[in-house]
Amino acid sequence: MRSTLAVHLLLSCALLGCAASPRPAAAPADCELFVLGIAQDGGLPHFGCDKPCCADARATGRVLSPACLGVVDRRVGKLLLIEATPAVERQVATLQQLAGATGRGRQPIDALLVTHAHIGHYLGLAFFGREVASTHELPVFCTPRFAAFLRSQGPWKQLVELDQIAPREFVIGEWFEPWPGLGVRALTVPHRDEFSDTVAYQLRGPRRSVLFVPDVDAWERQPGLLERLLEGVDVAYLDGTFFDGSELPERNLDEIRHPLMTRTMQRLGEAARRQPGKLRFIHLNHTNPALHDPAVRAQVEAAGFAIASEGERVSL
Repeated sequence: MRSTLAVHLLLSCALLGCAASPRPAAAPADCELFVLGIAQDGGLPHFGCDKPCCADARATGRVLSPACLGVVDRRVGKLLLIEATPAVERQVATLQQLAGATGRGRQPIDALLVTHAHIGHYLGLAFFGREVASTHELPVFCTPRFAAFLRSQGPWKQLVELDQIAPREFVIGEWFEPWPGLGVRALTVPHRDEFSDTVAYQLRGPRRSVLFVPDVDAWERQPGLLERLLEGVDVAYLDGTFFDGSELPERNLDEIRHPLMTRTMQRLGEAARRQPGKLRFIHLNHTNPALHDPAVRAQVEAAGFAIASEGERVSL
């Protein structure tokens, strides 16, 4: 068992570009992706939750931020944020530290991608407004429907009218570049689309490609969806909101639909065994036992999957 675990760790480290044993520190990659948050929209501890998962977190000071990624492109000195969560200040400050790019003042990042208009994914846009950062024409890459929402609905339309954010519409399914050398493609996924549609992102650098799909109702809603999303990617961050559905007995999960981790693991088990660590769960609800129970985490890892961790990096 120890030898199997060692092989798993070596494969995971090789995949993510980290060292498996002590060695001289390598120079940072020219283009790197960082995980800045792994929790569901409300983070941990979760507002309104008095269960042990959150009571213990408050008592111990454990904090997990909503799902968010950042990209540092040292070739051009630019920073990309993926999702504007309610923890945007802490996450951008972390990204700047990791990039060695502090002191940027009122232009804390160079571009932003958003997946959809649910609070954990776009509420942080408010902090780019005049009451806080008061940025200037920050490019916000999004779907045409999301852009129309930002331009027409308060308080977001004020940010557009004051030129603090600049919606940049992309064509779904086509590659575009926030700046030369960094490729992005958005693919629609089924979700609760009250105010905007929902997308997953594929990001492509000179070395690797990464998938980010924090929210989806069910893989089965669109035939072949999961296969299209995973095609050609080296690392995949997948919706891991709920483990097996038993963690929220008081809620109707039909109202907050997500693919259960256990079902995703069944569906992708063979692929996970071939490439341990490639498939990584993110956007975990505060009640998800994979956040709190070492035995559940061990079960996930033994199947070849992984739980994303804040601070992990992928060389793009």
